[in-house]
Amino acid sequence: MPSDHIGDLKKWAHDHSRRNNDGEAVRLNRALDLISKNFGVQPHEVAILGLTPDERSLRFLAPDNLRIVGQIPLSSTNSLAARTVREKRPELVNHFTVVPHASVFEAVPIADELRGDPIQKIMSAPIVLGNEVIGVVQVSRKGKTLAEAGADFTHPQLRELKTIADALAPCILLCTKE
Repeated sequence: MPSDHIGDLKKWAHDHSRRNNDGEAVRLNRALDLISKNFGVQPHEVAILGLTPDERSLRFLAPDNLRIVGQIPLSSTNSLAARTVREKRPELVNHFTVVPHASVFEAVPIADELRGDPIQKIMSAPIVLGNEVIGVVQVSRKGKTLAEAGADFTHPQLRELKTIADALAPCILLCTKE
């Protein structure tokens, strides 16, 4: 059964996408908050990425501190987000530190002087509008160790993340046009 947070997110996404058709910038902080509460993680452990206009890369739409960091080419072989787009399917990895991946985004401070812990566990789901992937939503558990990061993600949680990705699609379409 979906939690109240998913219901709130669906309502927010629907209202927000209708309200922002006038070209106003879409900010996804409320979405990060609701998604993080749903999965019991911190808002900085949630990331929303959208396709670039040329559809060759992903760029961070949220959190705000990653918006300016850079892009992930869809051709990247070590990017879970890029693979999520290419394969158009959700995935969870409960041992992420041993999986080859670009850790450059993990090194971005979550606050002015606070460096983030490494991602230990992660779920990734494509954001699909029609039949096209337009972005990715990821939820992670960070910690110095696997045990410190908390419980493993489950397949029911991955299905919830896919439901969330579907609800976000209209807002993400607006964000990718910015």
